[in-house]
Amino acid sequence: MSPCAKSGKLDCIDCHTSSGRYRFRDKNPNGACLPCHKERVENAIDHTRHKAGSKGSLCISCHMPMTAFGRMRRSDHSMRPPSPSATLAFKSPNACTICHQKEGPAWADKLVREWRKRDYQAEILAQGHLVKAARDEKWEDLPAMLSYINRKDRDEVVATSLLRLLFNCSDPAKWPTVEGALQDPSPLVRSAAAAGLDNSPRPESREALLKALDDKRRLVRIRAAGALASLPRNQLSARDRARLEAASSELEASLQVRLDSWSAHYNLGNYYVARGRLLKGVNAFRTSARLRPDVVQPLVNLSMAYARLGKNELAEECLHQAVKVDPESAAVRFNLGLLLAEKQDLQGAQVHLRAALKADPDMAQAAYNLGVLLVRSGKTEGLAFLTRAARLQPGVPRYGYSLAFFLHQSGRHQDAEETLEALLGQHPAHAEAILLQAEILISLDKKVEAESLLKKAAERRDLSPAAQQELQKRLQSLSAGTSEKK
Repeated sequence: MSPCAKSGKLDCIDCHTSSGRYRFRDKNPNGACLPCHKERVENAIDHTRHKAGSKGSLCISCHMPMTAFGRMRRSDHSMRPPSPSATLAFKSPNACTICHQKEGPAWADKLVREWRKRDYQAEILAQGHLVKAARDEKWEDLPAMLSYINRKDRDEVVATSLLRLLFNCSDPAKWPTVEGALQDPSPLVRSAAAAGLDNSPRPESREALLKALDDKRRLVRIRAAGALASLPRNQLSARDRARLEAASSELEASLQVRLDSWSAHYNLGNYYVARGRLLKGVNAFRTSARLRPDVVQPLVNLSMAYARLGKNELAEECLHQAVKVDPESAAVRFNLGLLLAEKQDLQGAQVHLRAALKADPDMAQAAYNLGVLLVRSGKTEGLAFLTRAARLQPGVPRYGYSLAFFLHQSGRHQDAEETLEALLGQHPAHAEAILLQAEILISLDKKVEAESLLKKAAERRDLSPAAQQELQKRLQSLSAGTSEKK
């Protein structure tokens, strides 16, 4: 993100020796910014507003402050100016208040705005708000996120971050932008777009990924291969199959470079499982767990691989081991809850699903599964959890449909109808929701409205042939019933 690096006039060895030592530590420390910023270096007092020889008069104090990140302390190499407004908005560190802790960010923000009439912080704040909204899964801001990714002047790091965070977004409106990002000039952005298309149901996404297998950068090719891992090879032409196999070989090789890395074996296990090579996936996850027994992710995925092999006892052992490693892990508790539900241990399943929600109150999958378990057990409390799941992820039609179904069953027809209206507003071609809406209208003695709804829905071109056939069948049944009554 450094404008100096982006200009092509700054490289690592301009400031560091080949062994990594800082060239300007002992003498002329501001010489690192020469010759490009000659005027500011020669008039440092005017530019920095600090006394000569003070820490504040050093270029790196303001533009490369030492901050904590990723369990490390390192100089911020973005080289952007201090942004105390970002501290106010996001609690991120800024150079001013690292030194002036007592005065605080509001004081610093007031000063820099007086000193610099151009609002250089505006773009930093705008980027920060988009990234935070994506982290918080506030998808009402999705149009702004997609607009930023499509901007010609977008920052590649911010665009990449947004694409990675969009993986958790279930709104289908994202797909054209993610597909389009595979044409971005930055390989970092293209690689994030390829990985982000992993769960896309669109044939356009598959075609875009197949083209990305020919990208000139290996990073993009292996991300595309990873996203296509579960695609049956017999669905491809001989040429596409050969391209995919070549990129897949590159992907496997990249994951076997560091055999002492737990995360490499973990990712390799994920790849093998996606390819349907479950036994190889199990071996990779077991190696990953052996290298880092204090990390739960390999144990969770190992349990899922065992479950797919029909070895539920081994799967349960893995998850109980993971609970000992991290009792507060929502993923561990959630998967254990699902496994126990499959074993018909409904009480145990409820305990762990509740624990998953306690660890992560925004885990819609846990709220949904707990809601279904409780409703089927005759507990009306389940409706509250189903409502929670639908509210947390309105873009997942299964959550809204199930909520409407059980609301209808419990006699809350009006609430069910409102839930379906909201669902069909986002997913107008959801055939099951249309049929359920018709059933609710019929139960409210609104058969004419139900017939009109089904006629209109049956004319939709975006429904599958099977869905259209089912709607026509229900429409004929309803029409026959109405005629007999007449």
